[in-house]
Amino acid sequence: MTTTDRYPLDTPTGPAPLPGPEDRPRRRGLDVDRAVELGAAAVAAAVGVWAPFHLAGWDAPFGFVLCWFGAFMAIYGITVQQRHGPLVRRDRLATALIGAGTTVALLPLFLVLYFVVRQGLPVVLSRFPRFPFLRQDLRNFSPRDPVSKAGMSQAIVGSIEQVGLATAMTVPIGVLTAAYLNEVGGRFATGVRTVADAMTGLPSIIAGLFIYAAWVQPQHEQGFSGLAAAIALAVVMLPTVVRTAEEVLRLVSGHLREAALALGAPEWRVALRVVLPTARTGLVTAALLGVARAVGETAPVLLTAFGSPRLNLNPFRGTQDDLPMRIYLLVRSPSDSNNAAAWGGALLLLLVILTLFTLARILGSGGRRG
Repeated sequence: MTTTDRYPLDTPTGPAPLPGPEDRPRRRGLDVDRAVELGAAAVAAAVGVWAPFHLAGWDAPFGFVLCWFGAFMAIYGITVQQRHGPLVRRDRLATALIGAGTTVALLPLFLVLYFVVRQGLPVVLSRFPRFPFLRQDLRNFSPRDPVSKAGMSQAIVGSIEQVGLATAMTVPIGVLTAAYLNEVGGRFATGVRTVADAMTGLPSIIAGLFIYAAWVQPQHEQGFSGLAAAIALAVVMLPTVVRTAEEVLRLVSGHLREAALALGAPEWRVALRVVLPTARTGLVTAALLGVARAVGETAPVLLTAFGSPRLNLNPFRGTQDDLPMRIYLLVRSPSDSNNAAAWGGALLLLLVILTLFTLARILGSGGRRG
C-alpha cells in the first residue's frame, strides 16, 4: 500500500478551515448605510418608549433612557439580523454595547469639564485682554467686591513651585528605589516593596500631619512655607512613582541586560545606560502619575503652607498659597464673588494640569525618538 493510498490527497488532515472573508463581519467604520440603521433604530425606540411614558404621565428621565436603550438594542438587532445575518448582528450589538459603556464612563468627565469651563471662563476672561485674574492676588479683594477685583497669581505661583519642588525630590528617589527593587533586589527589597504598597493607600492628611508635627510645629509660625508643603506632597507622590516605575522597568527586555553584561559592562552601568534610557517614556508616565496624585491635594498644603492672599515668590520662607487650597477656602464662603472666584481657580487648576501633561507627553515622545 502506497503513501497515497494510506493518506488520500482529498482527505483533510488538518483543522477545519477558518471562515472566509465573505463570512466575517466587515468593520469599515460608520458608512451611510450603517448610520441610517443606527438613526432609524434610535428614532423608532425613542418614539416607542415616549408614547407609553407620555400617556402614563411618567416623569422619570433615567428610566426613560434605560427603556430607550433596551428598545434601541432590540430594534437595531432585529434590523441588522434581517439585512446582514446573525454574525453581523452579534458584532454590531457588541460594538453598540462597548460604545454605550464608553459613553457612560466618559460622561461624568465631560460634565465636569463643561461646568468648570462654563462657570470659570467668564471669571478668567473678565476685563479681557488685561486678565487681572491672572496678574493680581487677593490682598485687596473682599467678599463684597466684584469678582473682577479677584486674582489667583499667588495660588498659581504657589502650586507650580510646590509641585515642582515635590517632583524634583520624588522622581530621583522613586526611580532609584524602583531600580533597586527591580535590578538589584536583596533581602531588604521585600520590606521596601511592602512599605511602598502600604503607603500607596495612605490618606494625604496623614502625610500633612506628619510634616506638620516634624517640620512646622517645632518652628512655630515660621515653619509654614511652600517647602513644607512640597515635602508633604513628596510623601504623597513617592509610593505612586516607586510602584509605577518598578512596573515599567519590569517591561524592559531581559535580552538587553544579558547583551550588555556579555559585553563586560557592570550591573550599575547596565541599569544606568541601558535599562533606564529604554524605559524613559514609561518613567515619564510614572512621574505624571505622581504629579496627578499630588497636584489636587488640599489637606497637606493647608497644614503646611497655611495659605496667603498675598503673592509669595519664595517657597522657603513664609506662608504660601496654592490653587486647591484657595479653591477650598473660597468655595466655603457664602459670598457669590468668592464662589465665582473659586470657579475661576478650578478652571486654572485644570489648565495647569493639562499643561503639565502636554509638556510631559512632548518630552516623552522626544526622548523615545532620540
